[in-house]
Amino acid sequence: MAVAPFSEKYWSSVETLSAAEARAVQDERLREQIAHLAANSAFYREKFSKNNIDASKVRTVDDLAGLPFTEKQELRDSLAMSPPLGAHVAVDASDIVQIQASSGTTGSPSYVALTANDIVTWCELGARALYANGFRPGDRLLHAFGMSKGFVGGLPVVQTMQYMGIVDIPIGAEAGAERLLRVQADQRPNAMIGTPYFLTHLAEQAPQIVGRAARELGVRTISVGGEPGGGLPAVRENLEALWGASAREMLGGTDIACTYWGECEAGEGMHFLSPDLMIAELINPETGEQIAPVEGAQGELVYTALRRQASPLLRFRTRDHVVVTGTDCSCGRTGYKVRCIGRTDDMLIVRGINVFPSAIKELVVELAPATTGEMRIRANFEGHSTQRPLPVVVEHSTGVSLEQQQELRTALEQRIRSALNVKTVVELVPEGTLKRPDHVKVALIERVTS
Repeated sequence: MAVAPFSEKYWSSVETLSAAEARAVQDERLREQIAHLAANSAFYREKFSKNNIDASKVRTVDDLAGLPFTEKQELRDSLAMSPPLGAHVAVDASDIVQIQASSGTTGSPSYVALTANDIVTWCELGARALYANGFRPGDRLLHAFGMSKGFVGGLPVVQTMQYMGIVDIPIGAEAGAERLLRVQADQRPNAMIGTPYFLTHLAEQAPQIVGRAARELGVRTISVGGEPGGGLPAVRENLEALWGASAREMLGGTDIACTYWGECEAGEGMHFLSPDLMIAELINPETGEQIAPVEGAQGELVYTALRRQASPLLRFRTRDHVVVTGTDCSCGRTGYKVRCIGRTDDMLIVRGINVFPSAIKELVVELAPATTGEMRIRANFEGHSTQRPLPVVVEHSTGVSLEQQQELRTALEQRIRSALNVKTVVELVPEGTLKRPDHVKVALIERVTS
């Protein structure tokens, strides 16, 4: 059954809570969540015991700083040692009604159990984010995230749309550009969701597949996520121009929920929208120390679930690296805003300089139309660190002459060096050489043997 929004402007009144009101709710619900973990999660009981933690003394959000993080590898180990759902499951098997799988590419995925109440929590989190993005009850949505493999952008998005009173057309990215575009042309849904680069690719294919420009196909609102890039001005402006629609970002992840950060009409970053359902900390990824979420601050997001039953996590390290873009907003929402600039485990260190692949991607996109925007880092070294110039392969557009290619190569290397203080060796390849996004996200780093 669909749930009505709080108002025309906000899905929930929680989105406008003052800092003091939000903290009071978080403190109360943190105590409830900790008690649930201590009573029902073998994983966290062992973790508390090993670290000499008296769970009953965790009373406020400030107490979190004294608790250990939960790492992804710990969850993998828990799943391997206590199959099928790990020792961190905190309910009886009979209470579990759904299991989601991560989109990981190595080994077995991570599995997340959900109770019926957990599904409602996931839907509420997602509704706030997508309502901020511009989705409204009565909309019709073309679903261009992947639908297979239990991916969190699949069924949970469908459930969130139904919760919001939106008609989801669950075609899925794996159906391919032709099928998605033909459904768009036939059904003309006014909303669309997917990864930014895949939706750009769809728009570029529209004239040859359905004989019309994407902007003529009736899309009003686009929500993008699943990879960094949707907040980059050049990427967003191109996507909006192609579709003739507004494009806004959201952010989430399987281990906590489907989506829970959402960008409003101001377009200045994704709001933290749900202090009643989760706690978000910003930390220094190297030291683990907390960082105040003030404008300009950067760090890794760490989450503690609230009101979760089956697979709740405490201080879970996401490896999502964000920058805080603001702490207030013209929309009236009080949660601070962020842009995701990459993952700390994807960050490369080039002669001592930290660089995110998405930062190089942004510089490549900005040189369109000479480039197509497609690029890959060919990592010909082990690990994440190199003392050599970084090899970058960039597609040049059709019609760029040999002389222009040399100028483009020089411009790219100089632009990257100037902006990021990183030396690169750019190889230009013809348009269409690099594989286009066809499913969940674009891998900007390709590992090669030197």
